[in-house]
Amino acid sequence: MTTQQWLALRTSAVLWVVWGLVHMLAGILTISQPAPNSIGGIADAVDPAVFHTTYHAATDAVINQHGFNLFWIGLTTLVAAVFIWRQNKTAIWVAALVGGLADVGYFFFMDLGGHVNFVPGTIMTLVSGSAVVLTGWVWFKTRSGDGT
Repeated sequence: MTTQQWLALRTSAVLWVVWGLVHMLAGILTISQPAPNSIGGIADAVDPAVFHTTYHAATDAVINQHGFNLFWIGLTTLVAAVFIWRQNKTAIWVAALVGGLADVGYFFFMDLGGHVNFVPGTIMTLVSGSAVVLTGWVWFKTRSGDGT
C-alpha cells in the first residue's frame, strides 16, 4: 500500500468517525424528543411551527424507529472506521453499504427535497460521500494485492 493510499484510509476513517458520532447523537436526540421536535430537528429548513400538531402514537413510534436506525447506522460506521484505520478492506464495504446507502436516501428525499439546511445535513452527505470515494479508490487500487 502506498503512502497516499494509507493516508486516504486514515482520512476516510476520521470522516466515518465524525459521521458516525453525528448520527449516533441524532438518533439519541430523535428518540428523546416528541415527534414534532424530532421532525423539526431533521427537516431543519422547514418552519418548525408546521410540525406542532397532535400526532398519532404510531407516528412517535415511526420517528423513534428512525432514531434507533440513525443510532445503529452511526455505531456501525464508527466501528467500521476503527477497522478502516487498521486497513481492513471488509470494513470499507461495511461503512460504504451502511453509512453510504443511508445517506443516498437522505440525499434524494431530504437534500433534493429542499427540507434541510446545508449545515449539518448536506455537510454529512458530503462527508460520507468523500469517505466512500477515498476508500473506494484504495480498494480498487489494492484489490490485485500489488498495492499500486
